[in-house]
Amino acid sequence: MPSELLIAIFGGLGGMLGWGLADFFAKKTIDEVGDVVSLAWGHVFGTIVLLIMVLYQFVGLGHKVTAHYDLSAWLLLAFFGVLQAAVYLLVYKGFGKGQVGVLSPVFASFSGLTAIISIVIFGEAVGPYILLGLVALFAGILLINIDVQALKAKRLNFAYVPGFKEIALATLLATFWTLSWDKFVGGRDWLLYTFFMYAFMSVAILIFALIRRINLLVVKPHIWKFLALIGFTETVAYAAISLGYSLTSLTSVVALLSGAFSLPTIILAHLFLKEKITTMQTVGSLITIGGIMVLAAL
Repeated sequence: MPSELLIAIFGGLGGMLGWGLADFFAKKTIDEVGDVVSLAWGHVFGTIVLLIMVLYQFVGLGHKVTAHYDLSAWLLLAFFGVLQAAVYLLVYKGFGKGQVGVLSPVFASFSGLTAIISIVIFGEAVGPYILLGLVALFAGILLINIDVQALKAKRLNFAYVPGFKEIALATLLATFWTLSWDKFVGGRDWLLYTFFMYAFMSVAILIFALIRRINLLVVKPHIWKFLALIGFTETVAYAAISLGYSLTSLTSVVALLSGAFSLPTIILAHLFLKEKITTMQTVGSLITIGGIMVLAAL
């Protein structure tokens, strides 16, 4: 059986690649149909993919439902779904108000906060080499997301940065969600729980779009494939991290690895969209890869 660390690395890398690819495909849709439309349809497709996975697990493979779904379980699944929807909407709102280069490193810090709280407060046991890898990962994540010129222009006075309040709140909520989801899904049927949580999140986003009277039928034919890819890759991310949280106690490893989702996004955007990679992003990418190699070598 794979070691706990190997499972945590697999789960974290799955989250990193899944969310990184989802963000890359979102670059192809948001400018044309808007962020909420992309978010809504991406989650509809993601819910369908997760449903197919669940049906295959229980019908195709003959697995039995092991979890007991009482009222408290349903309420918590709904809570996690709505909370994660709120995180997405706050991030998009914040980025829409201000400069992504200033706000992105703030939100990216949620994975580091999660790791620190898990180790310091909840007593997660990590050895010195794992800690070294985690520190490198966190440093790399921040460097990848930092835009030095944007920060200089704002003189680091975040109190007056447009969108900072939304991003700061999203960061705190994302940290709380990650730590709580880890505790909730630990040792349980991670795939089924992920499906229900994700379905509730999708419903919450659709309700938000309905309340705001956002037209979801403005999608151009060539955009559908990217929306489907957003849903599929997001499914990979949520399934991977839930597996990691369910089967291991290494919350910090899963959180920080999955939090490095900007790495595949900037690489793919450079290769296929010809976006420029800054020197800071290059250094951050190399440090992040180094952190991953340290963890993988243990």
